[in-house]
Amino acid sequence: MSEPTLNERIREKVSRFPAAPGVYLMKDAEGRVLYVGKAKELRSRVASYFQPSADLLSSRGPDIARMIDRVVDVDFIECETEVDAMLREARLIKDIQPPHNVLLKDDKTFPYIEITTSDDFPGVFVTRTPRPSGTKLYGPFTSPSGLRDAVNALQKVFKFRTCELDIRADDDRRRFFRPCLLHAINQCTAPCADLISREAYAADIRSLRRFLASKRSVVLRKMEKDMKAAAGELRYEEAARLRDQIKALSALALSGDVETDVQPEVFYIDPSKGLDKLADLLGLDARPRSLECIDIAHIQGESTVGSLVCFIDGRPFKPGYKRYRIGTVEGVDDYAAIREVVTRRYRHAAGGDELYPDVIVIDGGLGQLHAALEAFSDMSVRPPMVISLAKREEEIYIQRKTTPVRLARNDAALRLLQHIRDEAHRFAQHYHHILRAKKTFDEDVKLGKRPPRARRTTPGAAGGDDRNRQAEDTDVPNNE
Repeated sequence: MSEPTLNERIREKVSRFPAAPGVYLMKDAEGRVLYVGKAKELRSRVASYFQPSADLLSSRGPDIARMIDRVVDVDFIECETEVDAMLREARLIKDIQPPHNVLLKDDKTFPYIEITTSDDFPGVFVTRTPRPSGTKLYGPFTSPSGLRDAVNALQKVFKFRTCELDIRADDDRRRFFRPCLLHAINQCTAPCADLISREAYAADIRSLRRFLASKRSVVLRKMEKDMKAAAGELRYEEAARLRDQIKALSALALSGDVETDVQPEVFYIDPSKGLDKLADLLGLDARPRSLECIDIAHIQGESTVGSLVCFIDGRPFKPGYKRYRIGTVEGVDDYAAIREVVTRRYRHAAGGDELYPDVIVIDGGLGQLHAALEAFSDMSVRPPMVISLAKREEEIYIQRKTTPVRLARNDAALRLLQHIRDEAHRFAQHYHHILRAKKTFDEDVKLGKRPPRARRTTPGAAGGDDRNRQAEDTDVPNNE
């Protein structure tokens, strides 16, 4: 019986993919990501790439057909919803810059709904550049045109302002101001012309915020019922209006979470301000200059790896990045993996041969922080400051403090910590995918399914940017 071909092995692997939304990553023999895509249903979407070449050429185009000839492995990341998959795809493409992805490589971002809560009469805007403070954000939304239609439909109900006027409650001149056309068509209550009190306008904004924070299914069902009733009574214009509003409001479902789906390009961090805020938060005598962050990556305990990224003066310092292949941990044990990375990275600092960074950040919650502190407890010299940053809740756990700290979403210290945490996570995930691809390749070689590849020795022969060349070196000296 003949050995299965490469395509047959990939198809067999894909047949075990979940029938769920997610992101897939096409990889070559070097473990580099060639293409990132999203899928409403992973198994059938990825399987469609490995059909007969003539069908693939007609359905995907010549570039994808050429790319498939180089693919030796496919990985996936399962997501809860199709929207989550779309946002994850965009983030991975921006971070990895795969050669066969044409779209989403630029710095264009997804928009938000922004409510200026610090104003006397809050405005509501669709924006890609939120204000640094004094606002409430919803999103990001994956359909910019659908979002604008939805805000237009919401304005007809809640009658909020969308202008950039500086409207103050104590400005008596407002009563002489002439409102714009939106008031004439009953789409704005015209706080600019003193035609609504501050309290009544605030009540409308509270209702809007409750609607945006809710599931919205009750409202949509009522609108659908009203639409059918209007159509049944031959009030076709009203039925059409309700139909359009339902369609517009449905675009609000295509939304991520502000805290989870962070777009670093949107929230610029002034490193100096972030470091000053961090020094105040941690009670340090001076602004910290060096920060290091540790993260652990695995999928169900397989190919567990650790990453360490270094920031100097609030900016990434790539020569200080390190990668660790976890060798002493069996199965899923993030705490043990953290203890191993901490010991391997800082044993020389504990012996006085190196300096500790000013702040060490652990990706995780209280348990991860305790695991790191346990490793440091065995060392003769302790680090000056160790903290952890928990995902989703974004709570900061600080050594010697019993309760976590929660900062405002736009706090400069929190944004700086999120930046270094997300960079450590990206670096760990990248290395993890490399090792999984290498493991699959080595197993195939042992089984005689393909000849071993020769290592490239010519500088830059791997092609691509520094990210690709770095990905090829999985055992460089400083990466242990």
